[in-house]
Amino acid sequence: MTTFTLDDMRQIMSGCAGVPDSVDLADDIGEVPFVDLGYDSLAVLEMAARIQQRLGIRIPDDAVEEMKTPQAAVDYVNRRLAA
Repeated sequence: MTTFTLDDMRQIMSGCAGVPDSVDLADDIGEVPFVDLGYDSLAVLEMAARIQQRLGIRIPDDAVEEMKTPQAAVDYVNRRLAA
């Protein structure tokens, strides 16, 4: 995989624990903060772990804290893939 997309992010987000069923990931969620989507810190950490496992890249805890939105996470992952 050379590019990680928002659709890839949606797929990973849909499987994370602690996410309310009321969240519609098909909406325009790119710039919506994870907290506003109902993702607590545990769900965001799980999401990062799934990305690491799927793509074989390392995401340090301090980077996870900086990923405030799905688009910010996608951008971070793409920077890591390009490196």
